[in-house]
Amino acid sequence: MLPRTYDNQNCSIARTLELVGERWTMLVLREAFLGRRRFEEYAERLGIARNVLSARLAHLVDEGVLEKVRYQDRPERFEYRLTAKGRDLWPVLSALRHYGDCHYAPDGPPVLVTHRGCGGELDDRRICRRCGAPLELADVEAHPGPGALSAAAPARG
Repeated sequence: MLPRTYDNQNCSIARTLELVGERWTMLVLREAFLGRRRFEEYAERLGIARNVLSARLAHLVDEGVLEKVRYQDRPERFEYRLTAKGRDLWPVLSALRHYGDCHYAPDGPPVLVTHRGCGGELDDRRICRRCGAPLELADVEAHPGPGALSAAAPARG
């Protein structure tokens, strides 16, 4: 059995798992990439226990993946924004989404990611299928796909 942490391994994959390997972390990041910023948005979309969500967000802030920014003084409220380090995880989540769409989405992709410039879909290499442009996070937007559940239902993966 693997140890609970990978601190003693000289392996970039193992060290990255220390950051993203907890069950809810990648789903919190998915929501951040979909534009969610506020605690209540995460809680509503994920259906996650508030203490678990709080711990996940704090961990991502401590690791420099998200930054906590005050948006209201009275009462004091914060939102969570992706940092450059956080945005660097977009290709990872994009690859996981594509894998899941291919192997675990029998009714079609729940989310379609399209090029803002021409509306073409993102391929598995983050290239626009319509115009051939290599795409970055700022170049794309997400829409419900054929496998999407009702918009009122919390996202579950």
